[in-house]
Amino acid sequence: MDIVIIIIGFILVLIGLVGVFIPVLPGPPLSWLGVWMLFWTDAISLDFIGYFLLFYTLALALISLILEYLIPAIGAKYLKGTKYGIWGNYIGLIIGLFTPVPFGFLIFSFLGALAGELLYDHKDFKRALSAAIGTLIGFLVSVVLNTGIALVMLIVFLYFVISNWSAIF
Repeated sequence: MDIVIIIIGFILVLIGLVGVFIPVLPGPPLSWLGVWMLFWTDAISLDFIGYFLLFYTLALALISLILEYLIPAIGAKYLKGTKYGIWGNYIGLIIGLFTPVPFGFLIFSFLGALAGELLYDHKDFKRALSAAIGTLIGFLVSVVLNTGIALVMLIVFLYFVISNWSAIF
């Protein structure tokens, strides 16, 4: 049974990594659930390091949840963006994920933000372009931070599996 739980945990960690790029999936929190599942097994016990890493990674997951939505909004607001641009960014991102265009999620998230800003105020293209760039920069910063956090979760997961290898098998 331990192996099944570990496999499910590993799948959650990987889905969390993918979730960094998909706005409807909370990436690092899903990865944290994968790490947390390790402690449901009989092979891995919580010691001081285990508790520390579990709560440290939980804090990272919660911070990432907040930053995932806050950073793009700050980027947009800094360059006079609106909610229309932020929503356009997310809609464009989802469209871009399903198109066979290289880096489609970046291209379409930018075009979605630009379309959203133009929908808000079609007379000021310069402001709309600036806000769309701000939204895209905020999104990219958010993705980089969340990727780092999700990779920390993967490393912690692998640390526990490798250090308890003999107890698992």
